[in-house]
Amino acid sequence: MTFKLRKNMGKGLEGRRITGAANGVKLYLHYISVNVRCMMQYKTSFFLTMLGQFLVPFQVFLGIFFLFRRFDRVGGFSYSQVLLCFSIFLVSFSLAEIFVRGFDMFSGMVRQGEFDRVLVRPRNEVLQVLGSKFELNRAGKMIQAMVMFVYGVAQSGVEWDAAKILTVVFMVLGGTGIFSGLFVVYASLCFFTLEGLEFVNIFTDGAREFGRYPFGVYGKKLLLFTTFVIPYALVQYYPLLYLLGRRESVFYMFLPLLSGWFLIPCGLFWRFGVRHYQSSGS
Repeated sequence: MTFKLRKNMGKGLEGRRITGAANGVKLYLHYISVNVRCMMQYKTSFFLTMLGQFLVPFQVFLGIFFLFRRFDRVGGFSYSQVLLCFSIFLVSFSLAEIFVRGFDMFSGMVRQGEFDRVLVRPRNEVLQVLGSKFELNRAGKMIQAMVMFVYGVAQSGVEWDAAKILTVVFMVLGGTGIFSGLFVVYASLCFFTLEGLEFVNIFTDGAREFGRYPFGVYGKKLLLFTTFVIPYALVQYYPLLYLLGRRESVFYMFLPLLSGWFLIPCGLFWRFGVRHYQSSGS
């Protein structure tokens, strides 16, 4: 009897967790719907902003283009291979900007006292911060990245198969996770400073700029830093070697997934900040 009771209680608890997760997803989709409807109230502004987001990385593309007009290869990588590398990295950054923009804009929420309301609501604060900002117009960067990706795929000489397609998916997911974690760190600092610290942009926007070339071309010290500290290289340089056939071990295919460890300290820092949060009094 006791065993059956515990078993039924376990099933009930598991059912509530599944229901809670489903409700969380439903609520997040509702947040996205609200944000998209707000943006569509000003369609001209939305499309002009998207056009601007499309043109901003274009200067980076021109920099790569003119460099390769002078040199055939950079660090052993051709023009099309560099474009393939940069386009995947830019897609990751764009996805993080679209879906995790709430953390990037978190300083305003703390400064204006809006986070106080978040904490008293019966929903997870991470879900609410995520849903507070969804900027679809940031997809302009992704559109340009996809154009470069198509060119890179066609010209890089990669022999595509299911494993390499899956590697690209892992690269995008891993890169999005790293940039999302950095946005969370940026937001967590606001608990102690009220304003975001701009030096974090070195690791977000700066990394996006450095990511135009494989991290291996910058030297051994930076490669070590981007492997073991902030693991950009795990989602960019090493799996790229596998895509280009320079490494045959499938271990390189799964390296982007190992970058998930970076989210652990980011999440712990966020929890630390929430526990020590004091209202700004706004």
